[in-house]
Amino acid sequence: MPSISIYNQEGKAVGELALNEALFGIKPNKSLVHEVMVAQRNNARRAIANTKTKGEVSGGGKKPWKQKGTGRARQGSIRSPQWVGGGIAFGPLAERNFSQKVNKKAKRTALLMALSDKVIDKKMIAIESIKSDLPKTKIFVEMVKKLPLERTTLLITAASNPSLLRMVRNVQNVKLVTANSVSLNDVLKYRSIAFLTDAVAAFEKIHA
Repeated sequence: MPSISIYNQEGKAVGELALNEALFGIKPNKSLVHEVMVAQRNNARRAIANTKTKGEVSGGGKKPWKQKGTGRARQGSIRSPQWVGGGIAFGPLAERNFSQKVNKKAKRTALLMALSDKVIDKKMIAIESIKSDLPKTKIFVEMVKKLPLERTTLLITAASNPSLLRMVRNVQNVKLVTANSVSLNDVLKYRSIAFLTDAVAAFEKIHA
């Protein structure tokens, strides 16, 4: 059965927390994880670049010259793509849709595989609790220094915690999320995962 070490605020190991093997003991499938990761990133992507076609560029209502007899190539509008200041042919448009369908079961499985991989690599820990009379960022930073965490950390709580959020929000390379909003991209982006002990039970209940 997989397990992770539990640490207190002073950075001392105080025990082991057994994890649900059906959730944290899954053999990773890199191709599935990659497929879901790419799909989720595409679903979050928004088109920014936008160009105007010749029908959207202002001006050019009059035919530049008559159709025949000038010796020049026929032209219908000075806003055609071949003219300077004309519309763009085949340019990027804001209404592009990058979304990809992600199977719900595949999405869940990929997330659990990524977390299982963190357990195998010893990059996941549990923290007993984070309590302070004053929700100061400095206090949180000092606590993090005592824990076996790498330079980027995803901190997971059971539920919304405004006091802890105030402590964490200005800390670089640390992101706070709740158990019901853990995403695959966050698990892959952050090198260490730190669950509050009650958040583990909350996460297992959600994904059971």
